[in-house]
Amino acid sequence: MTFYIDGFPGREIELDRKKYLYFGGTSYLGLQTDEAFQDIFISNIRKYGTNYGASRKSNIRLSIYEKAEQHLSRLVGSEACISLSSGYLAGQLIRQSLDTKANRLFYAPNTHSALYSPNRGISKLKPYITFTALNIAVRDYLETDQETTPVVFLDAIDFSGSNYPDFEGLKMLPLENIILVVDDSHGIGIVGNNGGGVFRNIQDLNPKELIVCCSLGKGFGIQAGTIFGSRIRMEQLVDTPFFGGASPAAPAAMASIIDASEIFKEKRTVLKNNIGLFRSNIKALDKFKFMEEHPAFSFNDEDLTKYLKDQKVVVTSFRYPDEDSTLMSRIVISAHHTREDILLLCNLINSYF
Repeated sequence: MTFYIDGFPGREIELDRKKYLYFGGTSYLGLQTDEAFQDIFISNIRKYGTNYGASRKSNIRLSIYEKAEQHLSRLVGSEACISLSSGYLAGQLIRQSLDTKANRLFYAPNTHSALYSPNRGISKLKPYITFTALNIAVRDYLETDQETTPVVFLDAIDFSGSNYPDFEGLKMLPLENIILVVDDSHGIGIVGNNGGGVFRNIQDLNPKELIVCCSLGKGFGIQAGTIFGSRIRMEQLVDTPFFGGASPAAPAAMASIIDASEIFKEKRTVLKNNIGLFRSNIKALDKFKFMEEHPAFSFNDEDLTKYLKDQKVVVTSFRYPDEDSTLMSRIVISAHHTREDILLLCNLINSYF
């Protein structure tokens, strides 16, 4: 069921002139409607303007991009970082750059569409159903071809619990021979040390090379994408027509990443407490798939979605990324939810089951 609304969906949304609690979306820290964060963002708009429609390779360059990228690189634990205007563009830049005769691309189960060729008619690549199948395919390939490098794409947070936090599927792969490309859009800003995401965790598995890309819209509430990895790899990506020909993220957004550091920290604490409150008050927690520290709780029961809607609670439920995909339903706890919101939701779910 599709709903059209006239404002950002915060903890409440209005449908047919009636208010509903909203437990969906990806505003994990509730930043988009947070007045303190908005004040920082607006202040940076006054300094940097609403947009910067020039190439990062122009002869006039804003220093805030390098400052924000260095800040994010330290947070994540990578040698270097580059930013783009969206997480999708970040994924596409990596895919295009690695899709050469020197590499062979493989896709782990549930890999996001941002890491595939947009023309699926040309690209026949599909995700493997299981990591066991992926492991066999990669090892068979390495036995027959020593000249090219396997590149494995995957999502850090795949909502089935198969990857984060333990990455058991990755551990069976011959990682010392593999370039790993990991989409951490749903993790960065939320999980890891100080919201640094999964980079350090996966780096400890010692892949041949690790590249992490992500959207900053979910964990940091801004329209931008980033790529993390070695300094050499980031320099190679910057030196492409793809990067040079695209306008960057709004500089005000990148500046807010630095200026709102304390707000991010405070919101993560609130979110952690809200997740704990939800988990401790749900009797049938086994009906949901979820990950430690993460606020999304997935389920397959369409009747639960309808029941909650009847009780004036709306959750995420749609087919993604296209109409042929399976129905994606999940409850999302956010830092903008109150204690009363969460306890009400828990009582409704407990009554349903």
